[in-house]
This record gives sequence, structure tokens and C-alpha cells, in this order.
Amino acid sequence: MKKNIIPLLVSVILALPYVYQPAWYDTLKLKTFDAFIPKKDPSGYFTILNITEADVVKEGGYPFPRQRLAEIQKQLYGKGAIGVGWVIAFTEQDRFGGDKEFAEAINMTVPTVLAMFENDTKFYPRTTGTVILGNDVAGYPARGVRQNVISAPEGVAVAPVDVDNLVRRIPLLMKSPDGWIPAYGTQVLKILAGADTYIIKTNENGIQEITVKGIPPVKTDSLGRKWISWVDTPETTLAEMDVENKFVFVGVTAQGVMPQVATPAGLLEPHKIQAALAESILIEDSPYIPDYSTAVEIFIFFISIIIAWLCLTYFGIALSAISFVFILITQAVAGSTLIKNGLLIDVTWAFISTFIIGALAFYLRFREQFKLRQQIKKQFEHYLDPRQVKKLQQNPELLKLGGEKRTCTFIFTDLRGFTALSESVSPEQVTYIMNKVLTAQQRAVQKYEGMVDKYIGDAMMAIFNAPLDMLNHAKRAVECGVEIMKNIELLNQELQSEDLPPIAIGIGINTGEAIVGNMGSEGRFDYTAIGDAVNTAARLESATKECGVNILIGKSTENLCGYHLLKLEPIMVKGKSEPLEIYTWK
Repeated sequence: MKKNIIPLLVSVILALPYVYQPAWYDTLKLKTFDAFIPKKDPSGYFTILNITEADVVKEGGYPFPRQRLAEIQKQLYGKGAIGVGWVIAFTEQDRFGGDKEFAEAINMTVPTVLAMFENDTKFYPRTTGTVILGNDVAGYPARGVRQNVISAPEGVAVAPVDVDNLVRRIPLLMKSPDGWIPAYGTQVLKILAGADTYIIKTNENGIQEITVKGIPPVKTDSLGRKWISWVDTPETTLAEMDVENKFVFVGVTAQGVMPQVATPAGLLEPHKIQAALAESILIEDSPYIPDYSTAVEIFIFFISIIIAWLCLTYFGIALSAISFVFILITQAVAGSTLIKNGLLIDVTWAFISTFIIGALAFYLRFREQFKLRQQIKKQFEHYLDPRQVKKLQQNPELLKLGGEKRTCTFIFTDLRGFTALSESVSPEQVTYIMNKVLTAQQRAVQKYEGMVDKYIGDAMMAIFNAPLDMLNHAKRAVECGVEIMKNIELLNQELQSEDLPPIAIGIGINTGEAIVGNMGSEGRFDYTAIGDAVNTAARLESATKECGVNILIGKSTENLCGYHLLKLEPIMVKGKSEPLEIYTWK
């Protein structure tokens, strides 16, 4: 269970962008859509007329007199245009007095739409007729516009940017305090279709689709925004006038006249953006973001990381790697296929998150395997102190017979009443108790940086100050002996809770010189210590029961340990002609 906590926490963190929608997350989605949305063919109904730098020079500067614009309007009519869209502001009267002539040319020729541009004047144009199928919704809020001095059908040339300052989505209709106002491209299609009203279909999330009579319903997001398909609409110039049977979007490309707006297709002038909106409305399978996109993205996210985690955790290495790659490929193919078919559901973050979870699973599995190998290694290292192993790895020449004379402190322990214990419980329980007892002792030795030299049945021998130098080794050995007794007390509480008999041990501690090193035959040897100080420590352990204490400490250890110990009556031990001064822990 514990090993699943980390991936669970990481998954929760990775899921947060779906909830809070940070700017970098939205940008990642939008860039993914840009990369995979296929380019569509133009509808064939539109063309773009660019007033170029050369035209401005030829006409003697910009703006053109309105009389000249009237001539252009008539020329377009004469060349067979079916409509004209002036994506140019006419907010000031013509300095040459040509407004009337231009207005007459508009009224006498083909259907024409003028552009209004947003500002903060709080002046809203006239609303258009709408029919709402469903509940009324807020929609995309309209801003004020600058009013044209020429009277003609109008639309707002709006181009809102996304979080990365690129234009991708344009509202078909905008909501003002008085009602609904059409975007420029939407108004163009309404004029061409001869429709009187817009039909807005809503759902619980907002706007679902917008319909102009004679044109298939256009799917939008909840704010009524249409995703723009940046098609290559044919372009022409004043000199060419290739406009037959086309609605013409007229705009200025001469440098410094109209602002260029950043889009995924590059920097574009307003008339090209509005032409793209009109083209997008007529593309039936053009991209859109469905209302359920977030729910689907979250589902793909969780199902992907769950499957990836299970595969990488429970399959073999080869199969898990193949499965993981297959999951990533499936995500990539499914995500790109959805986008190419016009359904803007993003799997990029799910793909990245799956990769992160997969990398985490690989790491945790590698760590688990590494720990397992280390555990197997340590099962053999229990015969040697890990520091000794490290020292031998650094200095292989130490693996030779013989040793060195060192002053060390030695600890001997022994389980009291082992025979009686063996007769009172089963062999399995004896093994269980012995493992517990020796582990309790080993932990104390390791805590105080000693070395467990060997286990001898139910007894243990430990060395302090070998094979590595240790300051205050006598003090540490005494503290280790006290720690062993505390560990045994805790162990007895555990054994009693399991209805097992308590145990008692004797501990002997002594300090002195001994020969320490690798000893044995050429084929097999162990790192150990021999000498009188070692034998004395063993004798002290044997005398603990006779003295009625758990710990017996030799005189030399008492001199070096720095603790005030309780002195006991001297005792005679085997191999010594004189009584030994002994101490115990208070």
C-alpha cells in the first residue's frame, strides 16, 4: 500500500491543471491544436483585395478620397463581384467631400458590409434580430465601437486573442446591454444569404450553435466563439480585380496603415482575419471545442496513468516497457486523429503526465530491485561489519592471514536458560525468539558503531575500535551494553503479548590489547580477535548470573568509559590467579 502513495500524490498534482487551467496549460493545448489542425481548402465564395504599398504610392497617399473608393466599389461591381466588405474604418468625414458619392455607390451596386472597430466609447451599434432556442445566456461581451459616418450594413471586426496573444477564436455574435451584435464575418454571410435573423441554440453550458438561414448550423464554444481555419483565400489587387462571382474583402496591406494581428498563420491584417472567419463558418467539419472536452481529457488522463502504472508495476521488464510505449503511441495517435477530424480534445498533458508516471514507476521499480539486491547482499554481510567490507573493497590487500595488536573493548552476551527455553516451546518458536534476541543486540551494536564479530549459538561477540579506529570505544561499549538491556526489556513486552516466555541475557564487557585481523586457513578465514582481554570479557559474561546482575564490566573498561559504575566484590575466574575487580551499571 505504501508504495502506491507516491504515484497517487504525483497523479493528484498532475491533475491540478485540469482544475485551475493555468496559462501555461492553456498555451500547451492551443499550441497542440495549432500543430495538428489540418489546413482546409477555401470555400470558393471569397477573395481578398489588398490595397498595397504600390497602390498607396500611385494614389498619392492614404487614406484614399471617398470618390476613389466609390470608383473601386463600382469597378468591383463591374468585374462581377457578388458583394464587398470594406474592412476599413470610416469614422471621420472625407476631407474631399466624397462621402455622399461613396454611399451612393454602395447603395447602387452590390451588397456591402462596413467594418466597425472596438474601443472604449461605450457606443454600441444597433442590435440584430435573434431567436434563442433554449435559455438566454451571457455570451461574449461586446465593447464599444467607433461609429462610421457612412450608412450601410455593419459588423464588428473583432479579433480577441488567446492566453498566448494569438487569434484563434472569434465570436460570431456578441452580447451588448441591448442585445446581440454580429461579428463582421457573420454579418457578411447573413447579407449574402438574405437572412433577417440569427438563431442561437443554447444548453446548460451556454451557446451550442448559431445558425444563419440558408447556412448549416455552426458549432461554437459556450461563448459563441468559432475556431478559425486559416485557409488560403485567393487574393487580388486593384490592378488585377479578379473578383468575378466572389464576395470581396477589401483591406490595406500597405505598411503602417492597418495593424497586423498575430495568428497561428502569422501576422495578418484585419480584412484577412475577417475573411478567415467567413471561410470557417462555411467549412462544415471545421474544428471546434465541444462542451464535454474537459471531462474527456480528464478521463483520458486518469485511465492512461492507471493503465501505465499497472503495466509498469506488475508486468515483466520487457513487457512493461512495450506496454508503456504502446500506451504513449495510442495516446498520440488518438489525440492527433481527434484534432484532425475537427474535435479539439487535447491529450498533450495526459501524454506528458503518463510519461512522468511511467518514469516514476520505472524509478520506483528500479529502486525496489536495487534494494532487494542490497538486501540479499546484506544477508551475507551479516558475517562482517559493513564498514569492514567497505574498507576491504578499498584495500583488497587486507584480505590476508595475520593481524595487528590493538586496544579494543569487547562485549560478550549469552542467553540464560536456553536449554529450558528450548524444552518449553516449539523449535519454530525457539528460532523466532533467537532471531529477535540477536537482532535486538545487533541493533544496539550498530547504533554505537561497533562490529558484531560473530554469533555463537545463543551468544554474541562484538568488538569496538576494530577494524576502524574509534574514539571513546570503552564508553561506547558500555552504552551499547545498556542499550542491549533496554532492547531486551522491550522485546520481553512483545514476547509476553504473544504468549511467549520472557528471556534474560548476561553481558560481559572488557577492554585490553588483542590481536585483531583475518584468522583461519588459506581457504577460509574470518575477521576476529584473540587475546587475554577477549577471554576475560567472556569470563565476565559467564559470571553475571553468579553475581546476580545482568552486566559485568572489567576494571580497564571502568577506567576508560568515563561513567561512575557500581563496584562489586572481586571474583575469581578461570585462567586468572588473582581476583578480578568488577563493576556493573547502576
